[in-house]
Amino acid sequence: MSEENITRLELDGKEYILIGTAHVSKHSAEQVKEVIEAEQPDAVCIELDKQRYESVMNGSNWQDMDIFQVIKEKKATLLLMNLAISSFQKKMAKQFGIKPGQEMIQGIESAKETGAELVLADRNIQITFSRIWGSIGFKGKMMLLTQVLAGVFTNESISEEDLEKMKKQDAIDSVLSEFSEQFPRLKKPLIDERDQYLAQKIKKAPGKKIVAVLGAAHVPGITKEIKKEHDLKKLTQLPPKSKVPKIIGWSIPLLIVAIIAFTFITNPMAGWQQVISWLVWNGGFSALGVLLALGHPLTILTALIAAPITSLNPLIAAGWFAGIVQAVVKKPHVSDFEALAEDVHTVKGFWQNKVTRILLIVVFANLGSSLGTIIAGTDIIRLFIDSFS
Repeated sequence: MSEENITRLELDGKEYILIGTAHVSKHSAEQVKEVIEAEQPDAVCIELDKQRYESVMNGSNWQDMDIFQVIKEKKATLLLMNLAISSFQKKMAKQFGIKPGQEMIQGIESAKETGAELVLADRNIQITFSRIWGSIGFKGKMMLLTQVLAGVFTNESISEEDLEKMKKQDAIDSVLSEFSEQFPRLKKPLIDERDQYLAQKIKKAPGKKIVAVLGAAHVPGITKEIKKEHDLKKLTQLPPKSKVPKIIGWSIPLLIVAIIAFTFITNPMAGWQQVISWLVWNGGFSALGVLLALGHPLTILTALIAAPITSLNPLIAAGWFAGIVQAVVKKPHVSDFEALAEDVHTVKGFWQNKVTRILLIVVFANLGSSLGTIIAGTDIIRLFIDSFS
């Protein structure tokens, strides 16, 4: 049996065998089967959470998704990223003639065949995405969406050499590798925290001999972290939201309203110019975002009207209203949910599927409104200063 990509550890009377895999490598899947059959472990840990396990085993039950609930719970962007990354993996797997996550499927099947207990060892992917999303600013969010979508829509084939390099990356990080270089702090929620979570779950797995099927990027970290104790509850809690964004979120609208009101008192004509600037830039960019997502004319109009109002209230967003209107006038059918797995492979499919189009509308409308707020706010301050010169 080849020991390539295998790390063996002895700790507190237990033996741990870590298999570093590529998530779309046929060789990795074969090695997982070989190791588990040879070692006959008491438990097999796999780098999946419950959500991804069910997706791998049963397929994504998209037809059960409530698109209105997704918008209401502010999960449109996270779901869009999840679909995009899933698409990237499926595209690679299709090129090499295997199922995405085949090594995890093999781990599940081999655990069942050998009578080993299966342990879902990874942290919930939504928690990881939420921590990533919360650690970057507006510019970072724009760059992240661009990076993820670019990874999905590129037509370039992946060489066997590139695939082998990906054994050194996490499944998610393989899509976000360039972005991670520009935002080094993403390594903490993307890799470091998950290393700690995985290490603790592996260490607490039942039995004396444990096999763990992992993305190769996690093996060095787990080798180090498994010697320590980690609080799983702490690692699965979303960090408390800072009051600073909330203060800024209310301060900017109040400042804009105050500047416009004061300008009206001193120079009504300049005040009207400020109001027009706010309406045009804010509503215009939000409507443009919906247009780019190929939204219905009524949805574009909704974004145009809603954005200038919602930008003055941090608790609501133009994208929510635009997304709900789109979902009403162009209600997704069961066939749209069932076709998601294939449609997200292409640019055309992403924009034609009614479900992903709604998600794109929510995201683009919000980003457009945010950009419009920055431009309009700057112009309002300029007009304010000019009115006194």
